[in-house]
Amino acid sequence: MPKRVFVSFDYDFDKTLKDFLVGQAKNPDSPFEVHDWSIKEASPDWKVKARARIRASDIVIVICGEHTDEAVGVAIELEIAQEENIDYFLLNGYKGQTGKKPTTAKASDKVYRWTWDNLKILVGGDR
Repeated sequence: MPKRVFVSFDYDFDKTLKDFLVGQAKNPDSPFEVHDWSIKEASPDWKVKARARIRASDIVIVICGEHTDEAVGVAIELEIAQEENIDYFLLNGYKGQTGKKPTTAKASDKVYRWTWDNLKILVGGDR
């Protein structure tokens, strides 16, 4: 059964990357599925909604782009994943660049290269 993935990304700069990841999840050999759980509009209860969606996931993929270190929502979603003990990993969004970690990432969190083979390994828990 495919793992349920919550994707955390900078909505202002990296929405296209999330769309690419959703597309890859549709590959016939994909070990994961992505539900579009993005919270598009800020609301007083968005953190509660994000926590519920993260809890319903098996793993959180954090897409790291050029501005991820400034994305408050991404930092909060990663912090929620850590608090809820949900497995996560950081994925470099752009080839030839080093994606910036969210401010709540641990020093030991590695930013992994985005390839199809890497995704399958990472979702499988090999890190």
